Amino acid sequence: MTARQIDALLVTSLPNILYLTNFKGSSAAVVLTAERLQFVTDFRYVAAVEAMRGTGWECPNLELVRVDQSYDETIATVFGSMPGAKVGIEGAHLAVSRYEWLQRKLADVAGGPGFVATEGIVEAARVRKDAYEISTLREAARRVSRVATGVFEEIRAGRTERDVAMAIDWRIRQGGFERSAFDTIVAAGPNAALPHARPGERMFAEGDLVVLDFGGVYDSYCVDLTRTVSIGRASERAREIHAAVREAHDRAIAATKPGVAAFAIDAAARSALDARGLGEAFGHGTGHGLGIEVHEEPRISRRRPTDGDAGVEAGMVFTIEPGAYLPGLGGVRIEDDVLVTDDGVEVLTDVPSDLIEL
Repeated sequence: MTARQIDALLVTSLPNILYLTNFKGSSAAVVLTAERLQFVTDFRYVAAVEAMRGTGWECPNLELVRVDQSYDETIATVFGSMPGAKVGIEGAHLAVSRYEWLQRKLADVAGGPGFVATEGIVEAARVRKDAYEISTLREAARRVSRVATGVFEEIRAGRTERDVAMAIDWRIRQGGFERSAFDTIVAAGPNAALPHARPGERMFAEGDLVVLDFGGVYDSYCVDLTRTVSIGRASERAREIHAAVREAHDRAIAATKPGVAAFAIDAAARSALDARGLGEAFGHGTGHGLGIEVHEEPRISRRRPTDGDAGVEAGMVFTIEPGAYLPGLGGVRIEDDVLVTDDGVEVLTDVPSDLIEL
């Protein structure tokens, strides 16, 4: 905030609010300055916030501000007491209508604050995990790996994608997760060529490749895992595709260490598939950050015009998930969660990545 020359920051993104305060409710805002953290919420959550005091889970020095008429009226009152302040808003999260209302409301306040859009201030802190977050993500990865073992027991000819997806979601809950981290993907046969296929009524048939992509939220942190299995014996072509994706997956992990650019990790995976003639079949990025959100920074993808040369850093957690998708035939994706360490990489998930025939 000091570097951006702002005196206060209005935080409206719930994941960012959770990161700053440990609040897990559905409605709140934070006004952050160098000296204060004012937490704005309504009567539904006041008791919950106050009950956290003295438990070790509360946000230190949090000042609770109760919503009176509305959130925006209350926020305007807070900013009305900051004459001349330069206030940052989260440009990616605050609706234009709310921003314009606050501007109009405070326009007549003598010496009232001025607003400026900001981007990624809290997210920049979130990208490197601290010791507590790493411990949480390790445990979450251990649990989702154990869930995967049970998931393989659900796969057999005659079952539908939807049935198996429901079974996976149940196993995620049974595994100690709060909920699934995203809509579980079960894609069989030709549907496996769709990276984000929605489970339907297609029955598994002999020779199908089945992409299983699932994850869970554990103590507010997300993990994500994908494996591709075969119903019965896989064809030679299916084996070739799986072997190519597995090589891309392994090369990307091997390339991961502090100082290596995210686009270089992506290139390690992409070049392996290019060499097998599957480069055009891999259209998405190699990975995405994990944390409070299942998709956050860093993005492990092709180099973009705005990318610099800065490398990944110790404490970053992200997925490695190359894939190959061939319309009419199917597809393969293999995904693990990794932690960048001081001298290399630690693979957090622990599930065999070879082609399992069920």
